Amino acid sequence: MAEILANSVRLHVQRLPGRDRSSTEPVAVFLHGLVVDNLSSFYCTLAVPAARAGHDVVLYDLRGHGRSERPPTGYDTDTAVRDLTAMLAALGLAQRPVHLIGNSYGGMLALHTALAHPGLVAGLILIEAPLSGPWFENMLDTLSVAALDLEGSHVPQELASIGARKAARLTTTADELLNRTTLIDDIAAARPFTPEDFARVHCPVLAVCGEHSELLPGARELARHAPHCTVRVLPGLGHDVLKGGTDELRRAVLDRLAGPARRQPEAVTV
Repeated sequence: MAEILANSVRLHVQRLPGRDRSSTEPVAVFLHGLVVDNLSSFYCTLAVPAARAGHDVVLYDLRGHGRSERPPTGYDTDTAVRDLTAMLAALGLAQRPVHLIGNSYGGMLALHTALAHPGLVAGLILIEAPLSGPWFENMLDTLSVAALDLEGSHVPQELASIGARKAARLTTTADELLNRTTLIDDIAAARPFTPEDFARVHCPVLAVCGEHSELLPGARELARHAPHCTVRVLPGLGHDVLKGGTDELRRAVLDRLAGPARRQPEAVTV
């Protein structure tokens, strides 16, 4: 566990060494979702298995999340990409290619990074990533309602009083992010991806979605335009792929990390 100063913000980072830290093989970097999420959602599910398989792994709490610093501004995707690249530089990994594994908002951030720094990203694994459609509007509505519910609420104190410390901590973090930072406004101002954006993604991409997820059409849209994109659909699941489909997802991620740059593009699952 370490704190890294990157792009003028303190980020909580964990690095799990693979077989050889001096290797030139790509580093697996995990990017979590918004508000109540943090690096811990990846730790046992995907990150430790990837490290045990020999991959050099980096996890970090995004700006404002988990144990990272929570400044009042800087929650737009451009700043998030700068946070990521500055964090890699601070770890001495600026010259290493990376595989970006992103869940939900983290998948969107991974794709933005690949577009901004195509020479850096060796491959993408996008888990339930919001890529197109009405998801943003729905999410913004949900976040705005949650912000109103949490403003002035005594829920964190009540949770702490009954010993629910983790829930109290997550609720406090959500309140501070939603009501005391520009996160909602920054997300609302984000430019949606276009087919032209998707066509510029030339690294191998694995997009994983649940069968019933409202994000599946966006993954299929990406696959129609990105030249090396595979869509994998996990049956019976919605947006809960990371928790509900952990075993199958783990196998897919480890298989892809084993050699995505050497693998020919696969057929798209439709």
